[in-house]
Amino acid sequence: MKKTLIILLSIAHFTFAQKKDITLEDIWKSGAFRSAGVYGLASMNDGVHYSTIEKGKIVQYEYAKKTEAVVILDESKLIVDGKNISIENYAFSSDENKILIASGTEQIYRHSTREYYFVYDRLTKALKKVSDEKIMYATFSPDGKMVGYVSGNNIYISDLNTGKQTQITFDGKQNNVINGATDWVHEEEFAFSVAYFWSPDSKKIAYYRFDESNVKEFSFDEFNNQLYPTQYRFKYPKAGEDNSIVTINVYDLSTAKNIKMDIGKETNQYIPRIKWTMDSNVLSILRMNRYQNKLDLLFANATNGESKIVYSESSETYIDIHEGEGDYVYFTADNKRFIIQNETSGFNHFYLYDMSGKLINVVTKGDWDVVELKGIDEKNKLIYYLSSETTPTEKDIYSVKFDGTSKQKVSTEKGTHTPEFSTGMKYYIDVFSAANSPSTTAIYDSKGKLIRVLENNQSLKAKMDEFNLSSKELFMFKTTENIELNAWMIKPQNFDASKKYPVFLIFYGGPGRNMVNNSFDGRDYFWHQMLAQKGYIVMCVDNRGTMYRGKAFKHSTYKQLGKLEVADQIETAKYLATLPYVDKNRIGTFGWSYGGYLSSLCITKGADYFKTAIAVAPVTNWRYYDNIYTERFMSLPQENASGYDDNSPINHVNKLKGKYLLIHGSADDNVHYQNTMEMINALVKANKQFDLFIYPDKNHSIYGGNTRIHLYTKMTDFILSNL
Repeated sequence: MKKTLIILLSIAHFTFAQKKDITLEDIWKSGAFRSAGVYGLASMNDGVHYSTIEKGKIVQYEYAKKTEAVVILDESKLIVDGKNISIENYAFSSDENKILIASGTEQIYRHSTREYYFVYDRLTKALKKVSDEKIMYATFSPDGKMVGYVSGNNIYISDLNTGKQTQITFDGKQNNVINGATDWVHEEEFAFSVAYFWSPDSKKIAYYRFDESNVKEFSFDEFNNQLYPTQYRFKYPKAGEDNSIVTINVYDLSTAKNIKMDIGKETNQYIPRIKWTMDSNVLSILRMNRYQNKLDLLFANATNGESKIVYSESSETYIDIHEGEGDYVYFTADNKRFIIQNETSGFNHFYLYDMSGKLINVVTKGDWDVVELKGIDEKNKLIYYLSSETTPTEKDIYSVKFDGTSKQKVSTEKGTHTPEFSTGMKYYIDVFSAANSPSTTAIYDSKGKLIRVLENNQSLKAKMDEFNLSSKELFMFKTTENIELNAWMIKPQNFDASKKYPVFLIFYGGPGRNMVNNSFDGRDYFWHQMLAQKGYIVMCVDNRGTMYRGKAFKHSTYKQLGKLEVADQIETAKYLATLPYVDKNRIGTFGWSYGGYLSSLCITKGADYFKTAIAVAPVTNWRYYDNIYTERFMSLPQENASGYDDNSPINHVNKLKGKYLLIHGSADDNVHYQNTMEMINALVKANKQFDLFIYPDKNHSIYGGNTRIHLYTKMTDFILSNL
């Protein structure tokens, strides 16, 4: 018996010893850890079927039972001018007899693209080009008879029966006037790019017009292996600077006239959303002041442009109109009520109003945040939404009736859910993941009962079993200021509590994004595991100013970005120093974008607590960043100079003691390379040594070709050498 036990233990030890360590090539080169998913999902009109893209084909399945794929369209049969057309994206017309196909997609900024568009007629099998050129934002009219699109900053309509192209705006001009699409700052900070909208009856188009003639230009050189670089120029309003003047117009197809909507005399304001009500003559318009602390919901008459305020909201700090990615305002099918969400109670919740603006009832309430509206079951008067009610680190699916009763938790698995509901709300397809488990895509009924799994990433999970991996542990700790902070930690695989380990601390830390989530982090998860294999504790903390812990926690950083965030990360270092297995003299930090800003503050203002810092594409002075984002949290620099300057890393470089690696892409349209250039100037002026790496022609994401493996090799080598 004893001999058998020894043999079994030896086998177990041998099996464990056979497990492999992760390499950067595994993560960024070979695709060993690539996740699988289901792509191009769309619910069909009947609510019984859904479509998806598989191997160049649009195919149809049933929700309720497993069936063979029905091929709707095969890209191998799509030939125009002797060339095959690839299906990169698609949309059905309202009767599903036509399919709008996007191909040859070219990314512009974060959300914006241009591509070739084609319309395939499922009845005649005919394929037609919408335009000979790449265009933007092609959409079917609700009746399926027309396609609208943007080209050259103007809006066009293509009649699918006659082929006639109608231009409805004429003053569009690069870096001057934009119709039907957004300027850079609205796209980035109000998170939308398509800026024209068909009325429900297909007889009108409401659209944004941006006059950006007074907005200052930013430029950067593009090298592209050319003898002489070219210069890219675009309008980018920095904090305190002039914005585009926005007007909202409605084009009437029957009269060919444009009617300007009355949005008030003030031009120094924002229109973050417009949306048709169920009445094709009434357009809803969200209007915000420059400070983004006052919001009005207007109803505008599409025939004469007259408008009235039906809802108003104000805040001592700011109003966040995109707490989640769902609709901020939802109009019921009977056009008698609307649902809106706000933080007036101290937490983000739903409220039901009649169309005159009278509050009917509070729909959700409690000391927790609604995350996102996911769908409305009109028949049963049910709202389906994501919530952080259980914990800020998870997103669960809930339902609640319009009157606030019968609230139910629909999802059962602990982790993060991202559901897409069917037409009619009878089913949903959920992409679910947890901290140590890759995503699973599955179909459920609306009560949360599992119907079947579409993709469970079993091959990735099997691959993970071949490697030495530690469990990512989520927990909470309390600072000396009595603030509870959410965190996660990955310890080395052969962790020994009697030893002292260095800590690699990562964060984002800014408003609008949490990094401590019970969800799978994709390839970053494997980089963190690789560092743990090399003997580092990897940790992440969500400081004050992050999401889903109520308004007070999120808004605490108002007018003083960087102050409380770095204080909380210093508190993290102090907490780590109390752990017997942490080497308090070897704590390093890493962040990208806002995280790079925070990492730069940690190595300067927090120089006594951190040995190293990596800052990728950091803001180094809020005066260099765009005005919608910056002023939302900081007000104008003309009115809050100390708030801008007191926590800008360029003003604290004299405190630098440790090793600092600064990385940026030279073509970053978002956080400009200027931030790094000014940081360099400040460091040189203070005679501080640092490491620098620039990626030519790379934007804020710094990717493409071998870029990511090069970047992560650079950062890994820096960590191994200095921490």
